[in-house]
Amino acid sequence: MKNKSVVVIGTGFGGLATAIRLRAMGCNVTVVEARDQPGGRAGVFKRDGYTFDAGPTVITAPHLFDELFELVGKERSDYFELMPVTPFYRVSFPDGSSFDYVGDEEELIAQIREFNPPDVEGYKRLADHARRIFETGYEELVDQPFDQLSEMLRVVPEMIKLRNHRSVYDLVASYIEDPRLRQVFTFQPLLVGGNPFNVTSIYLLIHWLERKWGVHFAKGGTTAIVGGMMKLLEDIGVDVRLSSPVDQIEVRGGRAQAVYIEHEGEIERIACDFVVSNADPSVVYTNLIDPAHRRRNTDKRVARVKQSMGLFVGYFGTDRNYSEIEHHTIVLGERYRELLDDIFEKKILADDFSLYLHRPTASDPSLAPEGHDSFYVLSPVPNNESGIDWEAEGEAYFERILAHLEERHMPGLREHITTNFFVTPDYFQGELSSRSGAGFGPEPRLTQSAWFRYHNASEDISGLYFVGAGTHPGAGVPGVLNSAKVVERLVLEREKGANGPGSASKKETMANRLTRKIGAIIP
Repeated sequence: MKNKSVVVIGTGFGGLATAIRLRAMGCNVTVVEARDQPGGRAGVFKRDGYTFDAGPTVITAPHLFDELFELVGKERSDYFELMPVTPFYRVSFPDGSSFDYVGDEEELIAQIREFNPPDVEGYKRLADHARRIFETGYEELVDQPFDQLSEMLRVVPEMIKLRNHRSVYDLVASYIEDPRLRQVFTFQPLLVGGNPFNVTSIYLLIHWLERKWGVHFAKGGTTAIVGGMMKLLEDIGVDVRLSSPVDQIEVRGGRAQAVYIEHEGEIERIACDFVVSNADPSVVYTNLIDPAHRRRNTDKRVARVKQSMGLFVGYFGTDRNYSEIEHHTIVLGERYRELLDDIFEKKILADDFSLYLHRPTASDPSLAPEGHDSFYVLSPVPNNESGIDWEAEGEAYFERILAHLEERHMPGLREHITTNFFVTPDYFQGELSSRSGAGFGPEPRLTQSAWFRYHNASEDISGLYFVGAGTHPGAGVPGVLNSAKVVERLVLEREKGANGPGSASKKETMANRLTRKIGAIIP
C-alpha cells in the first residue's frame, strides 16, 4: 500500500480515524475539508470567553482512540485527556423524580428498587440480554463489512435468537414494568438518531457498552479530541486542506480517479488511487457523482432513504454556577411515544419537548470564565422534510426551552445568561451538508442497518469508500470510529492489486448484481 495515494473527504471523527489508519498502512493521504475548521459535527463555537462543543459530547469506548495512536507508535494521553463522568446521565421526569444512570450495578439496582421493586429482577434479565447483544452485535460484527448480502444472511439466525427484529422499546418493555424506567433504558438510540419505538433492539448494546467502558469527557471539550487527532496527522505526515469543498469526484471506467476541490476561488484536481468519503452518502451520490455512474444509488433510491430526525441546539453561558445540574441531564416531557411520533413520523413541531442538557463545566471549569457555567441544550425536532421555517420559529422555540429549564431546573436562568445562540436543522443541511438537515444521516431502523445501510464500499464505483454516521455501523462516536476499521479491512482486501476497473472478482460482481435486485425491492 506504500505507493497508493488516497483522498479522504471530510474531517469528522470517521475521516480523521481513516486518515490515521491509511497512513499507518503506508498510504500517501490527503484530507480535504469544506469548512475552515476540522471536526465536522464535532466542531466548536467560541463566544465571549466560553467554549461550546458543536456536536458529540458523550465519549464511550475510549480504547478506540487509543488504538489509533498506537497504530503509529504514539500515546493518546500525550495528545488529549479523557475524564470519566458519573453519573452517566441524570434522567429527570415531569413528576419531579429523577434517576441517576450509573455504571455501578449495586447503585443502579438500588434506584430501580426505589422506583418499582418487581423491576429489579426484570432489569437483571434485561442487562444480561443487553450483554449478549453486545457480545454479538458489537464484539463480533461492529467492525466487519456488510457489503454483501451473504454477510447479512449469515447473522440473521443469531439476530432472531436475540430478538433483534423487535424494537428497543418493545424489548425493554418485556422486562421492565415502570414507565419511567422504560424511558431510562430506551432513550439511548436517540443519541444516534434512532426512534426507540422503531430502531432495532440491537442498539440495546449501547447500554452494555456504557456499563463496560463508562462515559467519558475530554478535558477542553470534544474539540480537544479533534485537535489531538489533527496534531497526530501533522506528526505522521498527512496533508490536511481546510476551506476546500469538493466539487466533484471524477469517475473513469467505473473507478474513482480524482477529486476536484475549490480553494481560494480556484478548482484543483487531486489525482488518487482511491477515495474515502466522510461526507453524507446521500449528498455525495446525488451532488458529487454524475448519474451516469450510479446504477444502484440513483437519485430515486436516495430519495427513498428515511433520514433521522433533526436537532435544535441552543448554547448559553451563565454568570453563576448551577452546581446542582449534572454534566449530562436528560429532561423528559409528559409525552414519550407521542412526541417521538410527532418528530419522526408526522414531522410537526410540537408544543412540548424532551431535552438533553449538557453542562461541561461540571467536569472542566476552564470552558467558561471563572465563576461561570457553559451549557448546551439539545431538542430532537423534525428534519427539514417538515417544511418548518426555522428563521421564523427558532427564537420563540429557544425561548420556550429556556423558560422550561428556568421553571423546572435552573431558577432565575434568564437573568444570568451572558451569551446565547442556537442552531437548527438548517445548520446541519447548509453548513454540514446533511441531507434534509438530518442530525445523524439515515435513521437506524432495521431496514436501514447493516447490509441495508449505505455500504462502506460503493456498489457503483470501485475505489470509492464511505465512513461516518451514514454508513455501517452507524452514528455515534464508537460507530464512526469503527467504520474506519471496516474501510481499513476493505481497502486491504480490494486495493492492493487494483489498478483500474475490473479488479473485482467474478464472485463479487455477481453478488453486487444480487444486491441491486434486492435493493430495488427493499429500499
